[in-house]
Amino acid sequence: MLKFNRKSIIASTLILVLLFLISALIPVLRNPIINIFKLPMVIFSLLRQEAGGLIFFHSNLVATQKLKAKVDFLRKQLNDKNELYLENSRLKSLLSLKGTTAYKVIAAAVIGRDPSSWSSTIIINKGSSSGIKNGLASITFYGLVGRVVETSLTTSKIMLINDPNLSVSAVVQRTRQEGLVCGSLGGTLLMKYLPKDSEIKVSDIIVTSGLTNIYPKGLPVGTVIAIGEEFSSLSSYAILKPAVDLSALEEVLVIFP
Repeated sequence: MLKFNRKSIIASTLILVLLFLISALIPVLRNPIINIFKLPMVIFSLLRQEAGGLIFFHSNLVATQKLKAKVDFLRKQLNDKNELYLENSRLKSLLSLKGTTAYKVIAAAVIGRDPSSWSSTIIINKGSSSGIKNGLASITFYGLVGRVVETSLTTSKIMLINDPNLSVSAVVQRTRQEGLVCGSLGGTLLMKYLPKDSEIKVSDIIVTSGLTNIYPKGLPVGTVIAIGEEFSSLSSYAILKPAVDLSALEEVLVIFP
């Protein structure tokens, strides 16, 4: 076993000093001497890093956990602010529409969907106590949503226009050609009873015709995305994309006649 005493330490120190002096005085020997000390210095540096990592591991772990908690908190705050901004934007659009419409409307929030018809029925937080009754039309800033089919004191159920059981009299905005729009199982709308020689085109806008008191005239219903011919070959039909994103409804307006 190696034993270090004062004499051996002094001797080792003198040898190291001598080697450094030789490397300084004789350039040819400088690189070999430096290479002699390079490996021990690299090993010493690695050992020091490992020792430092072990010593500060716990404090670094605690600091990392604190930073992660802070990041999660800030991320939640940012998400909450984004949600509030989006909600304010939607409400601003509804209030703008409410102030410009020629008919009386009441704003309501969507609070659920009927499990038996998830994609074609919504539930709002206004009912008969607010004056809502069966048959009233519902809209958003973008167009027609559907019709109230059931009410309670504080809630109402709205059947969306993509439900096959709901039909709306409509016209092609460009040509004024009339037809009947109803829902389909695929979520799109179907405009039926168009003449075979109808001038309807893809991208045409379809709006309510105003032939009934339920739906005011001129409400956007959808946009034509395809045209076909009935099996009887006596009439044509058009497939429409709804003007409103019916899967992302959060607030609506109910129209009073």
